[in-house]
Amino acid sequence: MLYKIDLGYKMVKISWDGYKDFKAERNSKDDNFITLIHFMKSYYNMSSPNDIFDSFANDELARMMLEKRDIKSADELESFLSNK
Repeated sequence: MLYKIDLGYKMVKISWDGYKDFKAERNSKDDNFITLIHFMKSYYNMSSPNDIFDSFANDELARMMLEKRDIKSADELESFLSNK
C-alpha cells in the first residue's frame, strides 16, 4: 500500500489580476517584489518561505523577480525577508 506524505508545501498559480488589485488598494511605494510577497501572504494565506518560493519558481514573472535578486532557494528567500 502506498501512502501520501504531506510535507505541508502548497504551490499556487499566482493571480496577477488579484495582485494588481491588491497593489492598487494598498497604494504603497514598496518594491514590486515585496508587494508580491505581501500579496501571497494576504491573498493565499501563505507564511512559509518554502511555499512562497515554490510558487514563485513556477511562475515566469515571479521567477524573474527571484533571479533579479539572486534568490535561488527558499532559504535564500527567508534570509532576504529577514533583512527587510
